[in-house]
Amino acid sequence: MNTEQITTLLILGAALVLFIWGRFRYDLVAFCALIVAVLAGVVEPKAAFEGFGHPAVVTVAVVLIITRALADSGAVDLLTTRVLPQSANPMWQIFWLGGAAAILSAFMNNIGALALLMPVAIQQAARQGQSPATLLMPLSFASILGGLATQIGTPPNIIIAAYRAEVLGTPYKMFDFAPVGAITALLGVAFVVAIGWRLIPEARRKAKPPEELFDIEDYVAEAQVPKGAKAIGMSVQEVDALASADADIVGLIRKGERITLDRRRRLEAGDILIFESAPERIAKAAKSAGLELIAGGKPVAPDLQSDDVELIEAVVGPTSMLEGRTAGGFRLRQRYRITLLAASRQGKSYKGRLKDFEFQTGDVLLLLTDKDRTATTLATLGLLPLAARSIDLGKSGKAGLAGLLFAAAIAAAAFGLVPAPIALGAAVVGMILFRIVSLSDAYGSIDWSIVVLLGSLIPVGGALETTGVTKLFAEAIVVWTSGLAPWMILTIILIVTMTISDVLNNTATTVVMAPIAVSVARSLGVSIDPFLMAVAVGASCAFLTPIGHKNNVLVMGPGGYRFGDYWRMGLPLEIIVTLVAVPAILYFWPL
Repeated sequence: MNTEQITTLLILGAALVLFIWGRFRYDLVAFCALIVAVLAGVVEPKAAFEGFGHPAVVTVAVVLIITRALADSGAVDLLTTRVLPQSANPMWQIFWLGGAAAILSAFMNNIGALALLMPVAIQQAARQGQSPATLLMPLSFASILGGLATQIGTPPNIIIAAYRAEVLGTPYKMFDFAPVGAITALLGVAFVVAIGWRLIPEARRKAKPPEELFDIEDYVAEAQVPKGAKAIGMSVQEVDALASADADIVGLIRKGERITLDRRRRLEAGDILIFESAPERIAKAAKSAGLELIAGGKPVAPDLQSDDVELIEAVVGPTSMLEGRTAGGFRLRQRYRITLLAASRQGKSYKGRLKDFEFQTGDVLLLLTDKDRTATTLATLGLLPLAARSIDLGKSGKAGLAGLLFAAAIAAAAFGLVPAPIALGAAVVGMILFRIVSLSDAYGSIDWSIVVLLGSLIPVGGALETTGVTKLFAEAIVVWTSGLAPWMILTIILIVTMTISDVLNNTATTVVMAPIAVSVARSLGVSIDPFLMAVAVGASCAFLTPIGHKNNVLVMGPGGYRFGDYWRMGLPLEIIVTLVAVPAILYFWPL
């Protein structure tokens, strides 16, 4: 092993460790890996940013814009609100919702499909008095499975299609993934519908309904003692009595520091009391004691009493501009007239000061917003409402046009008239020109973290090949599996890819594993197509953990799941995927 190979392995290994650790954003890690690779000489400076113009990156971006346009036009809402039947039986609910998610995910970004159907699932759960945990994990898994069926359904398929063009000169077409992907998705969804949802821990399935996501005992808010308030000079116990047991005082902050709560302590102007209760009760308690509810240092009590505002619950989406920012630093109320009243992460209510809360994808927020600006504000911030949306009648008349443009792009790509990125790009242009989606919304719908991740990793992945690292890995795999039939090695590649994807972003997994799979196939003297298909399936099917796929992260908070809940349904599902996908790959893409 020469110096270049060792350097490449060290850079990639460090990046993978940081990806798994999760302390730093994966797009930042990927970009740093690219810069280090250039400085170390394993990536040529002129090739450093070629990844950002790669067809896979462009395709991912335009698919996200089309997803936003289909949502804004009302095309998907018409399906979810008028076509999906209502049922009290959880299995039938999962059948209809999971089926819709799988179909939508085949033709739009699977994260977008989940975001559109998640409020519908939560509303159905509330209507039947069920926990959302019964529906949300099956919905997430079904949306992931549906993406296997087409080139644009999931980023791994997009990357694999483009990589085949580099290796063999021609990419996979739109529906080349369908024979394997559709069969795997169909049987996978069937398992989720019939058996899988029953494997979710019973404690989750019988938990509180969604309207109680922030329980009375869990909800935390702050109220300040203003100048001249009657509470000045009173003890905490006396203020507690004034609140008439509507809310419990559980903390006291003085001069920016939380101090020991002594119920005999006399209050001063500027003191902040921390209450626990439901928002309406806290508002009543604060008013009784002459206190002002605050958020980010500003009073919000008058807002809670207004008919022009509403309380909503929303999830921080994967493209949210809030991710990594604190509530106080972002100045939500000053900039967007939206107030953060509570936050929950992984099913647990946040107990610290809200202004110090750092947002992450999947966090559930309780917000106070202006009624007439709720939809616009949530879309701008990249937040997903947990209440079913009403159709935007102003744009619903363009649902047919949006569907027509999208169908024309799919047909053009499927029949090989133009490459998929060009066909989909043309559809985006049409949707913008016909004002189905605004230019600002188009840019806002792109998950730039994925763009940076993919654009950075493509050159680094190329370094694996140019330095000969992939060949070394391939030769090692062939030696370790000596005596095994090629189909067994194919199975190992799929399982390894699937396992890596459970702890690593599926995009990064695909970039790393695709060159290795091709090298293994060439070392064995067999076709590379079945090995590329194995990587595509394995990279997409991350069901063991919430961190392997963003869909799993998004449902974790609203579903009240724990980290260890996923493998219960995910492990048998991954076994089924392996048992179904391998024979299908061997039949449709012979060695």
